[in-house]
Order: sequence, then structure tokens, then C-alpha cells
Amino acid sequence: MANDGEHSLEWYSSRERALIPLDQRFRYPSSLQRVLNQNRFTVAINRDFTSVVEGCANREETWISSELKEIYHALNEAGFAYSFETWQGDELAGGILGIVIGGAFIGESMFFRIPDGSKVAMVKLVERLRQKEFILFDAQMNNPHLERFGSYIIKNKEYKTILKKAINQPCSLN
Repeated sequence: MANDGEHSLEWYSSRERALIPLDQRFRYPSSLQRVLNQNRFTVAINRDFTSVVEGCANREETWISSELKEIYHALNEAGFAYSFETWQGDELAGGILGIVIGGAFIGESMFFRIPDGSKVAMVKLVERLRQKEFILFDAQMNNPHLERFGSYIIKNKEYKTILKKAINQPCSLN
């Protein structure tokens, strides 16, 4: 991530990782079920990768620098970086930016422009990851928003074991 806005990129690691469960532990608020039932959003993958990267970076304080945006675009062209998007008609509602390596989806960031856009993206992404037999959804750092979806913390040693299994699982997000 970019250290201090636009300047040098740094590599960060943690002794713990936040995961989004891909099993029955995944949950979401009942109010979101009503939104899902209304079918207000459609989902797409990489329909507008650039706008998702920009949406994720468009914050008062961001770790997504111009250099990192270029790296994400290169990873997208190489088939490793993806945007999982929600749309309301022709308007981008929200999205999740992530890296896919084998059966591991590493979530980098998410954003919304329309309320519930990123929440619906989260639910639909988990459905897609389950369907495609992914093993790991790494959210990296936990926060109260992710906890509403059942996120949990594991120690780095356990994470490395799961990651090794996941990257050896041939999967495709598409």
C-alpha cells in the first residue's frame, strides 16, 4: 500500500488476518435480505474496472496511490485483479476490488455510490466464490462493517496453511 498518500509503496503484513466465511457462518442483516429480494442491483465482473479502482481510492485518506492504480490495472490485464460490481441500471452502485490467485480471493477495498451497493456486492461475491469452489476470501483487516457479514480473525500460521491450499485450487471468478 502507499505510505503517506502518493509517495512510496510499502509491503505490510500482519500476525492476524480477517476472513469472510464462505460457509454457513457468512451472514448479513435481515434488512439487506429485503434489498436483495427487490432485485434493485445487477452484478458484473470487470465491466468498469477503472471506475471501481477509482471508487476505492476516492477517500479523504487513501492507501491507493497512482502507482498502485497502475499496478492494479496491470494485474487486471494479466488476469489477477478483478472488480466485482453492482449496477443500478447504467449507474455503478458499488464494488469490491480484489486479487485472485487460484482459489483465493484477496479483497483489497470496496466502495459504494448508491446505498447498499457494496453490501449487495459482498453477498453476491460470496455466492459466486462458493459456486466457483473458492477456498479463501481474505478481507485482510477486520472492521465493524465486515463483522456484520461474519468476518473472523485467524492467526498468521493458520492463514498460511489455508492460503497454500487455496492457491493450489484451480478456480476462475468468471
